[in-house]
Amino acid sequence: MSPTVENTRFVAIDFETADPKRDSACAVGIVVVDKGEIVARDYRLIRPPRKKFNPYCVRVHGIHWEDVCDEPSFGDLWPELEPLFEGADFLVAHNASFDKSVLHTCCRESGWLAPEQPFLCTVQLSRKTWCLESNKLPSVCDHLGISLKHHHAASDAEACALIAVNGLRENPGFLGKVL
Repeated sequence: MSPTVENTRFVAIDFETADPKRDSACAVGIVVVDKGEIVARDYRLIRPPRKKFNPYCVRVHGIHWEDVCDEPSFGDLWPELEPLFEGADFLVAHNASFDKSVLHTCCRESGWLAPEQPFLCTVQLSRKTWCLESNKLPSVCDHLGISLKHHHAASDAEACALIAVNGLRENPGFLGKVL
């Protein structure tokens, strides 16, 4: 049987970072989709390894050191998050190269193994599925009527999950490029 959104399980993930370095995750949103339906959500603030937050990053997501200083580090948090990835056929992110590099760097720097599933990029899926002027997350969400609080990791991850479900239903052949 060919893989479709109706017979696969995937995890959408979105990170916010404290600075341009990929080990500086300060928030993560995770949405688990099974057979085209959202079955789990998680959102966590993360204490990054450095107290200094890049002002540009703060302007983007609004998270400051004071918001995360008492939160667990990625390494301490990962054992709680890792089970969400079990059984997933693939992972999904909007601009997947960024979120994949944050996930892999944070896992490596914390001494954990990163998930091995392939990543599907919803920017690429959007480009191949809809003729939009822009494939940025807010534009794709507007096109699909998806509510978005942009640069909040939980909202971005859920939007990404819904883009993947809609896009893979309209363009099921795209999944063959991932699996």
